[in-house]
Amino acid sequence: MPFKFLRGDGEDRLDEIEAKVQAMFGHDRHEFDLAMSALLGDVAAAEVNAELRAHDQKVNQLEREIRRALVVHASVAGGLDTPAVLVYMSVVKDIERIGDYAKNLLDLARDGARFSGAPDEVEWRRLTSDISRSIADVGAVFKSRDTERARQLLAPSGQWLALFDERVSALVRGGDAPQPVARALAYRYLKRVVAHLMNVLSAVVMPVDKLDYFDEDPEDR
Repeated sequence: MPFKFLRGDGEDRLDEIEAKVQAMFGHDRHEFDLAMSALLGDVAAAEVNAELRAHDQKVNQLEREIRRALVVHASVAGGLDTPAVLVYMSVVKDIERIGDYAKNLLDLARDGARFSGAPDEVEWRRLTSDISRSIADVGAVFKSRDTERARQLLAPSGQWLALFDERVSALVRGGDAPQPVARALAYRYLKRVVAHLMNVLSAVVMPVDKLDYFDEDPEDR
């Protein structure tokens, strides 16, 4: 069952928290799109670096604001159940980390990585489009607490994690893809982005004691 706040006198503050969570997702998606556009050679990394980092600073600020609001609401306003506080504290960290991995992806482009013109360019563009859309979808699911839709999104996300591991293993075994180091790192960063999205989905479909385990490899969950 999805978690819910116990509504009371602080309802306006709770709505503000929800709005800030959605704003974090929006900034994350923009960061991700900028980073992947640079990796795919559509824009110069130097041209989007400042913009991406400005959005990341907004994500960090929103995370701090949400945490402060949760503490105030729980300790002063009342009407807020402890599991919901724990869920929000966990989820905002996952959302914040997505922006960090977008910065890592952009740094690859700043170091000279380019996936345009390569044999696997089509796959990189498809992954970029699918994961970008997933960031928005996960935000919408979290807002609506739609458990059915959350489970639908978890299935392809798990397939992405397996794909990224497969691609990295092939590179380690000596695959002939261009820029293998950059590709291996990019796959790992994408894996982390997807894993953090899955952690957010877990907040919709699982009890609080089972949150935050999708960022572990399957055999370690």
